[in-house]
Amino acid sequence: MRFSLISPTFDRPEEVQEFILSVSKINYSQDSFEVILADGTPGDTLRPIIEQESKKCNLPIRVIHEEYLPVSNARNAAAEIAHGEYLIFFDSDCIIPRDYLNEIDNGLRASSWEVFGGPDAAPPEFSALQKAISFSMTSFWTTGGIRGGRISTSKYYPRGFNMGVKKDIFIKMKGFDTDFKTGEDVELSIRLVNAKYKVGLISKAFVFHKRRSTLLGFYKQVRRFGGARWHLSRKHEGQLKLTHMFPVFLIFFLLLSFLLVLNNLIYPLSVGVFYFLIPFILSGIKNKSLVVGIFSIITTFVMMLGYAFGFLEALFGGRAHKRRG
Repeated sequence: MRFSLISPTFDRPEEVQEFILSVSKINYSQDSFEVILADGTPGDTLRPIIEQESKKCNLPIRVIHEEYLPVSNARNAAAEIAHGEYLIFFDSDCIIPRDYLNEIDNGLRASSWEVFGGPDAAPPEFSALQKAISFSMTSFWTTGGIRGGRISTSKYYPRGFNMGVKKDIFIKMKGFDTDFKTGEDVELSIRLVNAKYKVGLISKAFVFHKRRSTLLGFYKQVRRFGGARWHLSRKHEGQLKLTHMFPVFLIFFLLLSFLLVLNNLIYPLSVGVFYFLIPFILSGIKNKSLVVGIFSIITTFVMMLGYAFGFLEALFGGRAHKRRG
């Protein structure tokens, strides 16, 4: 078995059906990969839907179920029973392109990565809001390319929405840290990089990532990411850089600018307006849509605000980020 494709699931039957359907269309020998879903849905109510879709798509799927199974525990449990030489982890809200595994194979032949990842993208059928969220999360202007862009301001750390690792290495490293509620994928990547394994980006092996479909859901997600960054920096020395603090600086700058406007000082606010004008232009051109460009202003602000709030919340001892035993 070449690859084990693993995803944690929790309810959300429609996105799981879309995930299964996309995997069934992968242009790769089904004898060379397997699919394992580790599900935490209460009452095991997702299993009949998975089995129905599996039969419909003629795609064998192995299911692990435990009520309220956390993400890290789910991935670790699936890895234990996996048969593949490589484990590839996805989020259940990902849609996998037909040539994905071929691109992985090409990347492995070219560079012999032991640990690898790929970017995420938004296909034409995504809503305007989903495309705007995708831009805000992946653009060099907004996140510095740290999620798999071609240009990056830091070392590349694969993320759990599209992350592969040799199974023997994963087992040796004891998998994901189950104490982390969010950021467990980056935490594992940091350990793998520090252990000197060969880690790299396969830029053509992208997935379509739906993420959250509402601004409130997106805000809650990036708020957790902000908290995770602080806790990652506490566990791993050198993991907090000025670039990670940018959302905090930006929000404080906007707040100060607003206060200065009340005193008839317009210039600082104009600088802040310029920053958010760039996503409007870049995303609008990329997606060929004025609406997506406008949404990208909003999603970029929501992302910066949520991340900054989550970071400060963790910094000053707010809501616990790590699971309690």
